[in-house]
Amino acid sequence: MLKLSRELTGQWTLPILLSLDERGGRFTPLQNKLGIAPSRLTANLKKMIADGLLIHLSPQERRHPLLPEYVLTDKGRLHREAARAVQLSEEQIGHGRLSDKAWGLSVLLTLNYNHERFQDIRQSLTGITPRQLSLRLHDFHDAGLIHKQVSEEPRPSFLYRLGQPVQQPIHRLSIDLASLM
Repeated sequence: MLKLSRELTGQWTLPILLSLDERGGRFTPLQNKLGIAPSRLTANLKKMIADGLLIHLSPQERRHPLLPEYVLTDKGRLHREAARAVQLSEEQIGHGRLSDKAWGLSVLLTLNYNHERFQDIRQSLTGITPRQLSLRLHDFHDAGLIHKQVSEEPRPSFLYRLGQPVQQPIHRLSIDLASLM
């Protein structure tokens, strides 16, 4: 589930997934709908193809042979359902798109599973650097999404917990993502 939340991270991943329908989508209408630069859309589409979320149709498979077209894979359709759950949670939290920031959702989901100490959080999020984790925790604390308190046992350290308004949406998101796995 944390891997799924990590794959949904990025400024354009969710909007692209949510903009594609069952038949897929063409490059130019997708670009116009999202208001994204062609080079940025191309880079994101290539990453999503590499991740197995999309297929770039060959000219023979397209509805029009000269217009680039993309179709969701089975994995992509699963990720689109997960993207809908993430979008709903972000709307309920009301602090913008948390999935835009690297590791944002993963950190919140980890806190939902009672990993409260910095090292516990870091160990559960394979690949996150101490600096990235520190930045995310600091950003979320400043936004009031998490609480930070000092623990004296076994040695002085900080404990991080989800804030009250975030607990229910993140718990619901964890259930929704787990049901998709």
